[in-house]
Amino acid sequence: MTVMDKIVQHIQSLPESLQAEVLDFVEYLEAKMGKNEADWTAFSLSSAMRGMEDGPPLYTAQDLKESFK
Repeated sequence: MTVMDKIVQHIQSLPESLQAEVLDFVEYLEAKMGKNEADWTAFSLSSAMRGMEDGPPLYTAQDLKESFK
């Protein structure tokens, strides 16, 4: 029996009010997981850019404009 099967079996035996609490907890875990991923992404970007803040810009605003001719 998989973990998912065991979870479903336990949840099905609970009254609906407690099933709602389980759902709240699952949604909390999902939000927590998403927050950690966002934190990791910000950390990774700041680590990648470390030391480049004080250097001269590589591109000007004009370089970044698209030109369609």
